Amino acid sequence: MIEKPFYRPRRLRKNHILRDLVKETYLSKNDLIYPIFIAEKENIKEEINSMPEIYRQSIDYAMEEINNAKEKGIKSFLLFGIPNNKDDIASSAYDDEGVIQKSLRKIKKNIKDIVLITDVCNCEYTSHGHCGIIKNNDVDNDSTLDLLVKTSLSHARAGADIIAPSDMMDGRIFNIRKALNENGFENIPIMSYSAKFSSFFYGPFREAAQSNPSFGDRKTYQIDYRNSNEAVFESKLDIEEGADIIMVKPALSYCDIIYKIKQELKRPLAAYNVSGEYSMVKAASSKGWVDENKLVLEILYSIKRAGADMIITYHAYKIADYIE
Repeated sequence: MIEKPFYRPRRLRKNHILRDLVKETYLSKNDLIYPIFIAEKENIKEEINSMPEIYRQSIDYAMEEINNAKEKGIKSFLLFGIPNNKDDIASSAYDDEGVIQKSLRKIKKNIKDIVLITDVCNCEYTSHGHCGIIKNNDVDNDSTLDLLVKTSLSHARAGADIIAPSDMMDGRIFNIRKALNENGFENIPIMSYSAKFSSFFYGPFREAAQSNPSFGDRKTYQIDYRNSNEAVFESKLDIEEGADIIMVKPALSYCDIIYKIKQELKRPLAAYNVSGEYSMVKAASSKGWVDENKLVLEILYSIKRAGADMIITYHAYKIADYIE
């Protein structure tokens, strides 16, 4: 005769009210950061072919989208600039009249009570598409640090709320923190792309930001995706050098990294739900193979469950209608 079970975990699953009462993971609009691509052009809004419903747009359209997202409850935005002019030394990146600098001033003047985070890297601004100064057919670490410092200071002067270096150069956080402190910006936080992996999930972003490398790849400065201890070490170094928030990028295939870093370091942690992750969902949804909104919620909850405190995601604008 079958013995009836004494322990019945299903008791707390029998309706949605009970399930909500005992849920372990929380997700809110306050956890989401929405990336925006701003082009140094006028009156354009171009949908990115590999990222449906995401646009490369001029500042006027970008401000409209930020306002609309704010009305939905999204309060934090990550800004990427796409300049008109690129050169070998990324001079547009640190130009006080550059696309991000002008955008920061205009957004800050017209939209209140939001947080603007600026991506600090050179790949969108270099003619070769790499993240710094090229020497001997590779990115030279130490000469690139000077560019990153100059760009960070120009963003701070223009009104950035958070500086987010994404280049993966050694020593960048120390030098950026030192420069910010010495120039009166000691209260501006740094969100470091601490564990940024050399990933094939970035393909659609490189179309969006027009930042494909003209030669080689980025494996000499981004983390090998086969490694996890290295990601913890990089994150620990960044905290020691002055980072306020650390980041894991990509997110979905790297939830083990998110968990490991959060458990070991217990510091504010962001995860970047990157372009390839977004595009796979949109492609499957367009075929009718998945319920897009339900799948996105499951993905975002899994990233939160792994230990992320905040999530950078292209899904933010749409999914805001389905979360509190």
